[in-house]
Amino acid sequence: METNNKNLKFFIVDDDRFCATVYEQYLKNNHYEDISSFSSGEECLDELYQKPDIIFLDHNMEDLNGFEVLKKIKRYDPNIYVIMVSAQENIDTAVNALKYGAFDYIVKDANVCEKMTETIEKILKIKEEMSQNQRKGFRKFFSVLF
Repeated sequence: METNNKNLKFFIVDDDRFCATVYEQYLKNNHYEDISSFSSGEECLDELYQKPDIIFLDHNMEDLNGFEVLKKIKRYDPNIYVIMVSAQENIDTAVNALKYGAFDYIVKDANVCEKMTETIEKILKIKEEMSQNQRKGFRKFFSVLF
C-alpha cells in the first residue's frame, strides 16, 4: 500500500492557520507530499481543477460554512473524498455532513490526527478494492467478447 500514498493529493481547508499547519505537518510526517492548504471555502472551490483525492474540510468557517462548500465540491466532482472536521461533537452536524456526501466526520480533539490516518486508510482500502473490481470487470468483459 505504501506506493499509493505518494499519489494522493490532499486539500486542507481551515480558517484556523494553526490547525491547518498541524494537519499539514502531520500528513508530511506520514509521507504524504501533495498537500495544499486553504483558509477559506472559496479558495478551495477555486482550486478544485487540481483534482484533489481527499479534502479535510473545517465545518465552521467565516466565509462559506462547511456544508455549503461540501455541496459545491460534491457537485463539482462526486468522487472527491471529503472529510468534515469540526470543533463540536454534534450529532446533527455529523448526520448532515454524511447526508451531503462527506465520507466521514471527525472531531477536532487530542486524537484528530490519528482519526485522519484511520480515515485515509479506509479510503485507500476502498480505492484498492475499486481498482481490483475494475480489473475483474475488464477481464469479465473481455472473456465475454472472445
